[in-house]
Amino acid sequence: MAKVHMCNVVVFDNPSPFLNPFQFEVTFECIEDLKEDLEWKMIYVGSAESEEYDQVLDTVYVGPVAEGRHMFVFQADPPDVRRIPDGDALGVTVVLLTCSYRKREFVRVGYFINNEYSDPELRENPPPHPDFTKVTRNILASEPRVTRFKIDWDDADGASTSNTKESSGVEVAPEEIAMGGTDTLDGVNSGDVSEAVGSMKVIVGFAAGADGNSSQGSAMEVM
Repeated sequence: MAKVHMCNVVVFDNPSPFLNPFQFEVTFECIEDLKEDLEWKMIYVGSAESEEYDQVLDTVYVGPVAEGRHMFVFQADPPDVRRIPDGDALGVTVVLLTCSYRKREFVRVGYFINNEYSDPELRENPPPHPDFTKVTRNILASEPRVTRFKIDWDDADGASTSNTKESSGVEVAPEEIAMGGTDTLDGVNSGDVSEAVGSMKVIVGFAAGADGNSSQGSAMEVM
């Protein structure tokens, strides 16, 4: 049985300029005291073609954690734009929140992001190299994708140390979280998002298919 359960994630400052920090309010519940820290990571998927372009935006350690419900704001600087291929700078990508215990990832929450120019003229005639100072980031806050992994919470000497489905344990089918909100991401329809999922699902472990609904400040409830 999992000793930590994700309860809620709220996306702050959304939409926002691309170069603004990411901000997520994370609420989780611990069913018993944990002797060691929880390791939280925020990962930006720079390209659907290769994990080489994934960027760990920040890593924070929370703990030791007492039994009960806990909340913190996870803030991280935007990705290093020099490491994002020009062809993947705009359009749909993904940001991931992961949590591990004793080097074993047990939950992953992902959000689709649409990056586009706020100026209609730049949308029609983009410069040859992306100008990130004029790009707006819009997180699909109403449609998180949640993947859980089974881990051995009590075995401190296990060999599993990497954040992959094979080494983290048995994957439970991702949950589709139906949230309110009727507005679609500007410039993105459900077909675009589904196509993006199809190309990225191997990297991020999502289930294919999504609706293009977004609601600023909407939250995810996983009980």
